[in-house]
Order: sequence, then structure tokens, then C-alpha cells
Amino acid sequence: MSVERNLLISLLKLTQNGAVGQEILKTDAKLPDNTTSSLLSKLQRENLVKVERGIVKVDGDARLKLAVKAAELGIDLGRISDFLSWQEFEAMAALALDLNGYIARKNVRFKHGERRWEIDVVGCRKPLVLCIDCKHWQHGMQPSTLSKMAQDQVQRAEEFAQSLPIKKLNLPCTSWTKAKFVPVILSLVAFNPKYSNGIPVVPVLQLQDFVSQLPLNVNSLRNFTREFSHL
Repeated sequence: MSVERNLLISLLKLTQNGAVGQEILKTDAKLPDNTTSSLLSKLQRENLVKVERGIVKVDGDARLKLAVKAAELGIDLGRISDFLSWQEFEAMAALALDLNGYIARKNVRFKHGERRWEIDVVGCRKPLVLCIDCKHWQHGMQPSTLSKMAQDQVQRAEEFAQSLPIKKLNLPCTSWTKAKFVPVILSLVAFNPKYSNGIPVVPVLQLQDFVSQLPLNVNSLRNFTREFSHL
């Protein structure tokens, strides 16, 4: 188990900017040739890596899947998240939304009142608007801290709803009669509790399932409605 953890951490560290040589990976993980080859073969069968002529590639969302696997093997989340970018979380969220028919925008910055705000990912599919905050969990999360994060996300979503329409975003929801806004927190792995003050805390690899089931479950979650005038 410890040798697999070593390899996963080295993979996450060394593939941040692309492919890595198997020899470099072996050296960083401090593993013998046969162990490295065996573990890489296992990961390749799980479609988490591709090994070609001594080069190890990690494509698409596989780095996030490797991160989740590392967490499940007991590696500290703070250590794992050091090797993941915000963009990887946001890209995964946007992809899940796209696959479920949403129009997605990343890094949504806006001004309302006297403040500037930012929402990591916004997705629109009539009548829903998801406002997603992507979190790197660095430590165990106290319920009071999670509650504060949830309330902050509610405020961001409310401010965003009131700021619309924003011409440069060209979001389809502003052409609707009304939209239902749903604040969401996105995490690396499953977290307890799964909800805070009615705000869902969704593991990144379960996001697509969450989004596909949301129309049936939205009324059990914290949400609010904004009506748009088209006079």
C-alpha cells in the first residue's frame, strides 16, 4: 500500500505540466523498476495513465481520479491538493455541466454594490443556475468553518443574481422569465456532512451525477428565485 501511495504522489507532482519519463518517476517515488512497472500497468488497466516507450501520460480528468485514489489510500488531502490546480477543479465542473446540457462559464467576475465578487463556475440550464465554489481542502474541516463557507457562497450567488444581466457574460438565464439559483461547494473527495445549511458539498467525481439528478432534488436544497423583466 505504501509503495502505491508513493507512486501516486510522484505522478501528481511530476505530471502537473505534462508527461513524465518512467525513469524519473521511479527515482522520485524511490521504487525499484519491477514495482514501478507493475503499478503503472495496474493504473493503465484502470485507464488512469498511458505508458508508451517509457513515457507516462495522464490525460483529461485522470489526474483528479488519481488524486481521489490517493486520498482513499490515506494520503493527506493537503499534500494532494498541493499538486492540483484550481483550473483542474474548474475544468471538471464545467465539463460535468456541459455534458448535462448547461451553458458554463468559468472564473465569473462581477461587481455589485460597492464590492467585486467572483464565482468559480456558473452553469445555466432552464430554469436552473448553478453557482459553484471549487475548494482545496487543506485540513480537516470544522462544521463551523464549513458553515461559514456555505453562507459566503449563498451571498455570492445572491449578489450574482441581483447583478444580472451582465452583457459580457451573455448568459441565457437573463432571457428567461425567472431563474432558480443554486449555490454549490465542490470538494476533492466525499466530505461529512454532505450539506451545510442546505448547501450541497459535492465530491468532484460525483458532480456529473449530482447535476443529472438536480432537477428532481432542487427543492430540497437551498435556492432562491430571480425574476427578469423583458418589458
